[in-house]
Order: sequence, then C-alpha cells, then structure tokens
Amino acid sequence: MSIPTPRLVYQLKILLNDSKPPIWRRLLVPSDIGLADLHWVFQVAMGWTNSHLHQFVSGRTLYGMQDDDLGMGLDLDVEDENEYKLSELLRKEKDSLRYEYDFGDGWDHKVVLEKILPDDGSIRLPSCVKGKRACPPEDCGGIWGYEGLLETIKDPSHPEYGETLEWLGDDFDPERFDLEEVNGILAKGLPC
Repeated sequence: MSIPTPRLVYQLKILLNDSKPPIWRRLLVPSDIGLADLHWVFQVAMGWTNSHLHQFVSGRTLYGMQDDDLGMGLDLDVEDENEYKLSELLRKEKDSLRYEYDFGDGWDHKVVLEKILPDDGSIRLPSCVKGKRACPPEDCGGIWGYEGLLETIKDPSHPEYGETLEWLGDDFDPERFDLEEVNGILAKGLPC
C-alpha cells in the first residue's frame, strides 16, 4: 500500500524575457496542476488573450497541444501537455522552464520555481501574489515591436502617434498591473 504524496504549493515567477523594465508575475499554483491548466493561469496572470499557439520547453522536450496539422511537416516531437503535471517538469526550488506564446510574435517567458510550500488549504489556488507592468498588447510585433510602440506613444509628434493610441485604446498604461482583477478571474476557476 502506497502512502499518497501530499499536494504542495509551488511559488512561480514568470518573466517575459527581454522586457525592460521587466514584466513579471509571481503565482501560487498547486504542484499537481496540469500543463494545459497552467497555460490558462499564465494567460490570465500575464494578460494574454489565448489567441495564439503556445508550448512549454523543459530541457530539449516540448510540451503543447496535440494537433497533427500543427507540425506542418516539420516532424516536431511535441509531448501532449494534457498528459503532464507541473511537478513532473519542476521538482526542486530554482528549477526552471520556458513558456512560449504566439510563435509569430515570439513571447518567450522564463518560469522559475522559487519556493515549495506545504498546502494547508488556506490559500486559494491558483492565485497571483505580485506582478509588475502591463502585458504587451497582442499582435504588436513581439518585444521589439512593443518597445517601438512605447516610444511612439511617448512622442505626440510621432507620425503614428494618433493611430497607435486609437489601436491601444485610451486606457492603456504600460505601468499598470491590476492584481485584484487577475485574482478575480483566477477565482472563477479553470475553464471547462
């Protein structure tokens, strides 16, 4: 008879690579969360809209959605993310993996397991405990396009200033991160 392993809480930091100043979130998730559900948590926490493909990269192994048409004849070996739990990829503090979102814009994130905590049931999981800066808007051309966009909106004399503001919306603030809003969405639970 085997003794069940107690569920643990993983404190993760997800950082959008090459963002300066850094765009990041600190999350608490159950250690046994499936990778497909973790993708949803990352989408909510970062502010992405789940409009593009994604994958997790651990070592030389890719984990993502299974679809025969996605490989486009490239013979890529991608493990089914529905078959794996986070604890199978991150086992000890300081372990890390990559999370890639939108292969066209190339949003590349580093995910670090900062702490492993006991799950005493007092923490709502998943939850976000901290973060910095707004997520870039979808389809803005990756981190380099986003940096150009930020330069444009700082300069009212820029020829694309008005068009860029119209596209972004009047309420876009690159420094804004709303912890309450993120946790409100996470509290509604994982999508079916």
